[in-house]
Amino acid sequence: MRILRDFKIPDFKFPKFKMKGLSDIEEMKVDYETIEKEKNKVGKKSKNYEITDYKTVKEIFERSTTVFAENTFILEKYNSKEPFTEIKYKEFRSDVISLGTALNDYLKIKDKPVIIIGENTYHWYVSYMALLCGSGIAVPVDKELPENEIINVINRSKAAAVIYSTKKKEVIKKIIDSKATKVKYFIQMNSDDSLSGKTVGFDYLIKQGNILINNGDNSYMDIEIDPNEFKVLIFTSGTTSNSKGVMICNRNLAQNINAVSAYVKLEAWDRLFSVLPLHHTYESTIGYLLPFANGCSISICRGLKYILDDLKETKPTAILTVPLLVENIYKKIINNIKKSKKEGIVNSMMHITNALKGVGVDIKRKVFAEIYENLGGNLRIIVTAAAPIEPKIGKWFEDIGICFLQGYGLTETAPIAALTPEYKPKVGSAGKPVICADIKIDNPNEKGEGEILIKSETLMLGYYEDEEATNKVMEDGYFHSGDVGYLDSDGYLFITGRCKNVIVTQNGKNIYPEEIESLLQNIDEIKEVIVYGKKDEDEKKNDKELIITARVVPNYTEIQRIHGKELTEEQIYNIIWEKIKEINRQLTSYKAIKKLEIKQEEFEKTTTMKIKRYVELKK
Repeated sequence: MRILRDFKIPDFKFPKFKMKGLSDIEEMKVDYETIEKEKNKVGKKSKNYEITDYKTVKEIFERSTTVFAENTFILEKYNSKEPFTEIKYKEFRSDVISLGTALNDYLKIKDKPVIIIGENTYHWYVSYMALLCGSGIAVPVDKELPENEIINVINRSKAAAVIYSTKKKEVIKKIIDSKATKVKYFIQMNSDDSLSGKTVGFDYLIKQGNILINNGDNSYMDIEIDPNEFKVLIFTSGTTSNSKGVMICNRNLAQNINAVSAYVKLEAWDRLFSVLPLHHTYESTIGYLLPFANGCSISICRGLKYILDDLKETKPTAILTVPLLVENIYKKIINNIKKSKKEGIVNSMMHITNALKGVGVDIKRKVFAEIYENLGGNLRIIVTAAAPIEPKIGKWFEDIGICFLQGYGLTETAPIAALTPEYKPKVGSAGKPVICADIKIDNPNEKGEGEILIKSETLMLGYYEDEEATNKVMEDGYFHSGDVGYLDSDGYLFITGRCKNVIVTQNGKNIYPEEIESLLQNIDEIKEVIVYGKKDEDEKKNDKELIITARVVPNYTEIQRIHGKELTEEQIYNIIWEKIKEINRQLTSYKAIKKLEIKQEEFEKTTTMKIKRYVELKK
């Protein structure tokens, strides 16, 4: 699967930091002895929220589009000069049923695989739901794939149709002209073109579906969904190997919603901000189906460079994201606080507001109003997954009053296997196993670390047309995740590495590079880094040992800010090496970094912004 080769996180430009709400603090006589006494009287919620019991996505669709019919579901901006367009649940319901009816009874491709490819847009949401509720097998595909790989996915999935966005029109035209596939229909979003050969407009199908329904065709909504029926085929991005086709059923998706509802409570007034690609289960399940089940609205971000503008205009209450994006936002805020010379007072305010919150007085949103305003003003939850994140970042967001949650899972678990309970967060962990999952550690070492095994109602049906690969990862009902971690005494999961990334030293010591990378990522002068074991190039040595090596992409902006401009490559190398030596003092000797490599361009990444380690190490 192709990555975003030129992917860059935008340069967030926050205004200078100003403290607000200081009068609230100044007017209070803070008695710390009283606070400490009162802390013990303020109980914290420790039980799960009320759990939903959905069996299929269609059951969720029926309820949400009826109960929340008048609520806004999707906000999308089609023109930068106009405000976001709001689409209600009842409009969404009508479009889904019309499209499903047209696919089944007009194009006659019921129960066939249908590819969805394109950026996050309203028609993507309609297409996915129509397929889940009775039209066929949804095959979400990465919009960044080149032509040859799109053809490969089409052929591997035996797709009968391709639903594509206008931005993919040219590449789809090439595929049609090449006659390299057996696809019956190519359906273009935002098009009203009538059926002509293999091409047809999405909006035209909606109209045809409406005509059929008005003539008494209710067959689409009469379809009963088998919870265990194969309904979604997702090809993994394959950060360590070739992509596999993961088969997902309605039960997997519905159980995700049920399980997450126990740990996180969303209300109909909540608004989620969609910035991650919908072809990933993390976004399509937790960023789409979960808020949909709760009557929430979703604002669609126009792209990475518009994040701040879209946050301010749509004012979301929750964001699903990945560590790279959160880290960037955090660093920009911190740098502006430092430039404003407010670091000391901000830290003091965090200490005081934490103490006050401990006795039931929460004024964090007032005190840190400037930060909130730059994130839209209403943000209350940040959820991050897909890769580890430095615990201090999560703690910082918690300290300014934003609930910081972490999740863990894979495409194979559709995707959530563990999640931080909103009512009892533990920053640094990947959360507790969700209520329908059993997680255990295989063959733990003296620290309790081992491979993470997962048994769950959200676990995939298997790999598409690959029984051998399925059997390889399954054992007694447990899925071998390939990730390394441990469970603490409270049952919280901590991820420490990947089995395939582990560096085994000559004396048998295991080093998980992710552990060292998390420390190096705290260095301002480092933008990106991977750690790996490099064979000693000394030809005189017969038994060549592995040298722990850091391959670093420098943060040139920060280097210039801190150390001045017009530095030579040698000077930059020495600056970073001195910082690495400081980290080495925190590590046991066998984990210490012995070699530094400087890389000019950013690492290649998947669309969930994970570095493609195996690609980088081949270079």
